[in-house]
Amino acid sequence: MTEAEIRAALTPFGVERRIDGISIKDGFVQISLLSTREEAARLEKLRTEMETTLRALPGVKSATIILTAHAQPQPAPQNEPALLPEVKHVIAVASGKGGVGKSTVAVNLAVALAQRGLKTGLLDADIYGPSLPKMLGLTAKPVVQEGRIQPLTAYGVKSMSIGYLVPEDKAMIWRGPMVMGALNQMLGQVEWGALDILVVDMPPGTGDAQLTLAQKARPSGAVIVSTPQDLALLDARRGIQMFEQVGIKVLGVVENMSYFSCPHCGHRTEIFGHGGARAEAEKIGLPFLGEIPLELAVRQAGDEGKPVTAIDPAGTVATSFRAVADAIANSLLPT
Repeated sequence: MTEAEIRAALTPFGVERRIDGISIKDGFVQISLLSTREEAARLEKLRTEMETTLRALPGVKSATIILTAHAQPQPAPQNEPALLPEVKHVIAVASGKGGVGKSTVAVNLAVALAQRGLKTGLLDADIYGPSLPKMLGLTAKPVVQEGRIQPLTAYGVKSMSIGYLVPEDKAMIWRGPMVMGALNQMLGQVEWGALDILVVDMPPGTGDAQLTLAQKARPSGAVIVSTPQDLALLDARRGIQMFEQVGIKVLGVVENMSYFSCPHCGHRTEIFGHGGARAEAEKIGLPFLGEIPLELAVRQAGDEGKPVTAIDPAGTVATSFRAVADAIANSLLPT
């Protein structure tokens, strides 16, 4: 009995987007199903029917479905002054887990937007694992003028990262309040100026830092990054649910590391599978923004501090990033 078989058995009940977790061990199946307190009574009968269906499956000894309610984050007070008054649109680039190339997507997306002539900023919100200094090749320390931190600029993009302020090899052993303070400072005390779009490279996961950023920065939309395989897609669903819960529109899904093309013979290999993110987006009714191939040039460019979109603008990867940037810009800044 596999998770895929469990999900397939529950498909007729229309609860796919409510599934928060599935545990299978020695024939015992336990499922967490998201519901509000108001919905619980209505879903009780359906829960019983689903348990009966699952118990009839071969290999299932017992099936239990638990209705759970995530705490609903409160929206930011409407009379609270905006932290980014001169920024037209904030875009959150997020994933449910690390290791899917989210920062690479965020950096190259920002560069691609700047190449369109848009005034673009890039905020590295990952306090524990900042990557912008390395990926943009920046080593200078930001200066402070009249109490405002001046962002660093590279490839036409204004940027800020905690990595500009602390040594590269320093471990960030900070508790939650310190992280929140740093995030608020990078949002409200940086002289971003007038921007068309500020791209926020969100921390991986769906914890307090992500929710705080979603509320404080008030994004116009979110872009979810995933690789094609099922495990990454499962975490991507959690990221989508988080933005839905705080009332932020998900602009679409990007499939990173979609396939690998051999630089010598051109043979295409789908290392992590292919098309999973597109299928997931179609299933839940979200736009599919594009697929980014896995190429050696991306890693080399990132290590050298030169985004591939900037140094190889005619390449396959840069073309793919520009297509994603075009889709986002057209949805937010219609001509």
